[in-house]
Amino acid sequence: MKIAKFVFGLICLAILASNIVTMSRWSEARGVYDDICYLRQAHLFQRLGIGGLNTNALLDYDHYFEDKMKEIAFAEWRDPIRWPCHNPMPNGKVVMQYPPGTGFLLALFPQGYQVVPLYVAASLIVCSLALLGIFMARTLPSIAGAGVFGALAVYLMINPAKASYSIAPTMAICAIAGFLTALWLTRGRRSVLLIALIGLLLGASVNFRLPNALLAAGYCLFLAGAFLWSRSFATFVQGLGFGAGVLVGMAPTLIAQAINAGSPLATTYGSADVVAPAFDFAVLGQYLRDMQFVLIVLAIGSTVWLLQMGEGRVRQVALVVAGNLAVNLVFFLSHPVFTPYYVVPIAMLSLWSVSFAWLMQPEAARQAAVLRRDPASLEALPR
Repeated sequence: MKIAKFVFGLICLAILASNIVTMSRWSEARGVYDDICYLRQAHLFQRLGIGGLNTNALLDYDHYFEDKMKEIAFAEWRDPIRWPCHNPMPNGKVVMQYPPGTGFLLALFPQGYQVVPLYVAASLIVCSLALLGIFMARTLPSIAGAGVFGALAVYLMINPAKASYSIAPTMAICAIAGFLTALWLTRGRRSVLLIALIGLLLGASVNFRLPNALLAAGYCLFLAGAFLWSRSFATFVQGLGFGAGVLVGMAPTLIAQAINAGSPLATTYGSADVVAPAFDFAVLGQYLRDMQFVLIVLAIGSTVWLLQMGEGRVRQVALVVAGNLAVNLVFFLSHPVFTPYYVVPIAMLSLWSVSFAWLMQPEAARQAAVLRRDPASLEALPR
């Protein structure tokens, strides 16, 4: 088993090294609107500090964004209302639509060399969690499972994570939150601090992408159900801790929306992005032809498998994951816009949670679960 762990660990590290070499060749001048807008947010933080939360177009008095628009031959660079990923607000401002987290992380690195370090740092976190899973595995099948999934998770940091700068930090948070979710529910006594930390991480992920708020849906459903079932003070405190963590984590976005849109609950996105859900077979067809469909199938299949094969505490992880998957898939599959990364965060959070839950299950309980569901094995037992 040590050899198997070594081999799969080496595979993950080899993919990581290959990714880093590929990332080192990336250009920050791809001409993609989203990229330029995230870099503008980073520039505002570097120039104004915390004042960078204000993305008013009037703050472009050093012509940073205008120059970026000229570089890609954007014809209407003089008119802020026509700027990509900027929207006019009722308060008269023209502001950037994205939450501030991705720009803040990019601002931690020198201008002109921001994207590669961000992706490398996120990839190191994901690879570390993959290696942890391989180290925790205690049987050859579980080593193989953890190794294959770890290799897949590290590879995904190139594709589709490259499609948006916001996905790289989101993937890192999903890996950590998946580990902590399994740790929280498989222990004998649930820690309030642990569920609060999970809430903090999921809340912080909202600062990268507003739809990441849906990643907390399954936890809310589980905690609400647990409280209604037991009506105990302990479950109430668990829910309170999680909610407080989420609120604190997403506070930068709430503050940014108050500054830019006039209210913490007002969106900076335009009407094209704020649309009512409506199932569109064309959008569903795009998902069916995309790699995300494979991740969805893996997430659903592994959750069903964990519900059948896991012991009591482990099944609770599957219940959280199932609720999360249901809410997120209904939302994104009914959203009239398709991208190659919309459902990647929920799929990866689900897979990390299921993987670590199975690895954390006591070996005796795991073997008992297998024997209960394998009649042939029962017949083979000595009488």
